[in-house]
Amino acid sequence: MINYLFLFLLPLFSSPPTLAETPPQERFITMDKVIERTAITNSDCMDCHGVKGYAIPTGEHGETPKKSLHVDGDALHDSVHGKLTCLGCHEDIQRLPHRKGKLQQVDCVTCHQQLQKESETLVTEINQGRAMVGLIPSFTPTPTKTHRLTIDYAKSIHAQPRKQAPQRPNAECKECHGTHEVFSVTDSRALSHRLSSPEVCGQCHEKALAEYRISVHGATLQTPWKGDSATCSDCHSAHQISEAQGLTARRLITENCGQCHAEALASYMDSYHGQLAWLGGKKVAKCHDCHSDHNTRKVSDPASEVSPANLLTTCRDCHKTATASFTLFHPHGNTRDFDKYPDLWLVAKGMVVLVIGVLLFFYGHSMLWFYRSWKERQHLGHLPASHVQDPRHFQRFSWPWRLNHWLLALSVMTLVFTGMTAMYADSVWAVKVVNLFGGPENAAVIHRVAAVAFLTAVIGHVVALFYKLIIRRKGGQFRWFGPDSLLPRFKDATDMRDQFRWFFGKGPQPRFDRWTYWEKFDYWAVYWGALVIGVSGLLLWFSEFFGHYFPGWVFNIATVAHGVEAFLAVTTLFVVHFFNNHFRPGKFPLDTVMFVGSWNVAELQEERPANYDRLVQAGTLEQYLVPPPSRRANVISHILGFTLIGFGLLLLLLVVVGFVQKGLV
Repeated sequence: MINYLFLFLLPLFSSPPTLAETPPQERFITMDKVIERTAITNSDCMDCHGVKGYAIPTGEHGETPKKSLHVDGDALHDSVHGKLTCLGCHEDIQRLPHRKGKLQQVDCVTCHQQLQKESETLVTEINQGRAMVGLIPSFTPTPTKTHRLTIDYAKSIHAQPRKQAPQRPNAECKECHGTHEVFSVTDSRALSHRLSSPEVCGQCHEKALAEYRISVHGATLQTPWKGDSATCSDCHSAHQISEAQGLTARRLITENCGQCHAEALASYMDSYHGQLAWLGGKKVAKCHDCHSDHNTRKVSDPASEVSPANLLTTCRDCHKTATASFTLFHPHGNTRDFDKYPDLWLVAKGMVVLVIGVLLFFYGHSMLWFYRSWKERQHLGHLPASHVQDPRHFQRFSWPWRLNHWLLALSVMTLVFTGMTAMYADSVWAVKVVNLFGGPENAAVIHRVAAVAFLTAVIGHVVALFYKLIIRRKGGQFRWFGPDSLLPRFKDATDMRDQFRWFFGKGPQPRFDRWTYWEKFDYWAVYWGALVIGVSGLLLWFSEFFGHYFPGWVFNIATVAHGVEAFLAVTTLFVVHFFNNHFRPGKFPLDTVMFVGSWNVAELQEERPANYDRLVQAGTLEQYLVPPPSRRANVISHILGFTLIGFGLLLLLLVVVGFVQKGLV
């Protein structure tokens, strides 16, 4: 009885409990003072949310699981949002207490997209100043880094709606950064700290986390004394998260691998794998295809996908019929490491010496020729013979020759357009060009069709000559080393010597016959190119077939030879060949002989005086005279000619840009 009496009288002699002493689940009941929004301070909010253990039941009564509403005031003060007010984020709170209804989701994205380095007041002052001096008041504030990262997030797969709950994004800001305790990424307390990312990302990506923990990256992270290691954000970035199979993700992850494995990335980008993958190829090996994505192991680890025991199986994921010799291919072979890849080093250096030698000789030849021709014509002061109106025209090329030249020109330009896009895949123009073809797979098909056309033109020409000279004439009437033959002869050497003497003003220009030494170089260069580019191209095209007969490193050599020879072709065809036939004084701006098939006789006398004299002396000149081309034929020839030359120069420009950016080998 005394105990009951004590409990009854106790409230009469004690003061009411303070707000801090009131149980959290009863606090809204005891608060009878309403605070309007304009008067609410952070302290008012922390009166409730600052109490440890402050929570509300998730069900209809207090026995259900509780949802914590506690906010660590000290951590909030130290966070990146420490200077903000509670109402700055919780905009829908109009008064305290706010016990009815559910608060709206805090809109981090909209707020961060509005962040700028200049204050609103400064922007207004700048625009007023612009208006005063007559400029349009349209100053654009400078976005902050947070602003740019938020834009990346908004475009990412994380910001897309969930399939099961479209009203929510796949990953909200708070899931990666926290809510009130948001620290800088450099702060070890931050959820977004790179060392925290595996566990944070693993909340959703459980399988990836399990694989990562046993990988070389995860194991090293657990043993920091072995050195730094890659975490989720290092490979996938923090905000530019796209679909795993998307092109953006593949490029980003490939680049991020190179942050630690720079040499491996450089050699990968030199390979067909890297070039096609960068351009968007889907059925081509990326880093994670060979090394696994999350369960990456050391090469020496028997469980590694690229260990000697597993390498053939890994290769067969793409190359179904690969043999053991196929695995001798160097996926990261490069031309810079003689100790590891002496065969590649020697082939590359030999090809580079060839390129330098050819370009130095013929570029020097062209510059000397231009200077001498320009000085001579300036001194003589008359029009070149190609500009003379002569009713008599000399048939220089028959229609089969011209058709073959057209097939060669179009196929070579197509090969350059599609092939150099792959060789310089990471240049500033390659991706835009390959998109014109509808993707790298389509570009590869077009490249191979052009290759067939090129080889058809070359081999078809050889077959036609064989039939004409061997079967039809049986070799009796044709002089194999005569003036009408394209085989090199002693006169070519003397003509070249005399041409250089003329360049330096030491003698007259030689009297050329039907074929000059530079024309023979162009002619035989096609066969050299067809041999090197054709053989290497076929090896790469049918790699699985040839892999049964050759070791895999042959394809590394084929890749180097194919690319360097193509570069040499571009830099000679679209510079030296264009100069010799179109750009030198006397021919500029265009020689239409390969389109209409004929020169006027005055041009024949000037360009090939020995050929003209020989035909006159033999009395056979009249046999080669044809009517001059019509005006319509001339117009069409000029349109087609300038189009081809313009496209060739464009290709040359693209290759030069790629060369400056990446180099040759």
